[in-house]
Amino acid sequence: MKLVILRVGPVSSNILQNIRRQLSKIFPKTVCSILNSEMPTPQEAYNSRRKQFHSSSILAKISRYVEKGVADRILGITDVDLYVPHLNFVFGEAECPGKTAIISLHRLKPEFYGQPSDNTVFEGRYVKEAVHEIGHTLGLGHCRDPACVMFFSNSILDTDRKKSAFCERCYSLVVKSLSFA
Repeated sequence: MKLVILRVGPVSSNILQNIRRQLSKIFPKTVCSILNSEMPTPQEAYNSRRKQFHSSSILAKISRYVEKGVADRILGITDVDLYVPHLNFVFGEAECPGKTAIISLHRLKPEFYGQPSDNTVFEGRYVKEAVHEIGHTLGLGHCRDPACVMFFSNSILDTDRKKSAFCERCYSLVVKSLSFA
């Protein structure tokens, strides 16, 4: 699988590099790279009443990069707060199955919850969410195992509890999906 990371608005290069390294380790037979260009945060996705960005609108813009043949899959990384209708927020969203996904760093920072900055906690959270959303692009749904990276995160506590790895069942689905890619 050829996976490309796309900066959506300003995002630290260190974060992008760390996600690239982790995704290359976690997903077998995957070449992961970072696009040099930055996609501006689409202002039409902004909901002023909610003070959040509609993630599905941003996903639609990301899909244009797939159409250009840049990669098999594209993971957008943004620092804005995301939502989908009927939910207060989302850490990310993906086509399931599909070629595009996005994660938001906004609510993954300990500071969002009034806690002191902790880079180790922050890194663990954004890696889990990146792996989770790429798992969706491979056709994986949510897992019932609360330790599996594919467990649904209804809150940051769910994200903190789960691991960045797939359970045995989900990992076998990843391997099967990538063998047909």
